[in-house]
Amino acid sequence: MAADLKGLRVLIVEDESMVALLVEDMLADLGCVTTARAGRLAQALELVAAGGFDFALLDVNLAGERVFPVAEALTVQRVPFAFASGYGGEGLPERFRSTPVVSKPFRIADLSAAVSAALARHAITTPQ
Repeated sequence: MAADLKGLRVLIVEDESMVALLVEDMLADLGCVTTARAGRLAQALELVAAGGFDFALLDVNLAGERVFPVAEALTVQRVPFAFASGYGGEGLPERFRSTPVVSKPFRIADLSAAVSAALARHAITTPQ
């Protein structure tokens, strides 16, 4: 288990239920706690507004809608996040090109690395 991820509260934004469950299990294996899941853009925006998590994993494509409004909201709230995509970093807006991306299909090592990279990036860019 990655000690630096122990107890990390996570929002999973993923439209495929089976993928969301797989990711939730992988995150649990890393010591994280999934506090909320969203499968649609509007639901994800509501959950971001409500808070209660330390990190978010965002599927780029939610049933045909792009997740970037959620990424914008998380940026405003200074919550670290990473993207998940079957296309890697392809198609990310310039603003989010430096955001970690976990490629699908998921591997736990890649997920752990992306979460850790997003948290490290956030620590560097967030004023203390």
